[in-house]
Amino acid sequence: MLKEHLTLDARTIALIAIMTAVTIVFTLGVRVPFAPTRGYFTLADVGVYFAAFAFGPAVGFIVGGLGTGLADILGGYAHFAIWSFLIHGVQGLVAGYLAYQRGRAGMVAGWLAGAVVMVGGYFAVEYVLFGPGPAAGEATTINLPQVLIGGLIAIGLLIAVRRAYPQIDTLTQPRTWREG
Repeated sequence: MLKEHLTLDARTIALIAIMTAVTIVFTLGVRVPFAPTRGYFTLADVGVYFAAFAFGPAVGFIVGGLGTGLADILGGYAHFAIWSFLIHGVQGLVAGYLAYQRGRAGMVAGWLAGAVVMVGGYFAVEYVLFGPGPAAGEATTINLPQVLIGGLIAIGLLIAVRRAYPQIDTLTQPRTWREG
């Protein structure tokens, strides 16, 4: 599935690097800590969803995983880097796949499915590490708002970018955005 959606030419590698850096900035630029799990609210999901919706599931996976994993390492949360890489990577993969398959209507489905992956993934990890109370607390007060706000901003940003720069759909694969 990933290979058919991604050609690793110089332009795509540069795009992935830029989107990964943007996701790191979104992650580190706004951090609201949650003491019981030592997690934090961030705008990482803006970068994850934007990359996934604009450039497909493979770019969504790579950018989501690398952007958040590297941000954890750079921001002093190296112990969570592998979990962020896996959870946000799969979030980007699922969101990008649904958006790619269903066009604009798929962005909402991808956003919701990505939310389930992200909130459920962190809940599972934190349940094991910190117990059910702190895991549920972070899921409802930090992760759910984070993924909802991130998706809203990413969809709005993508719509604006597409209006200003319609060529965005040809940056990683030769396809036109299908109306859903």
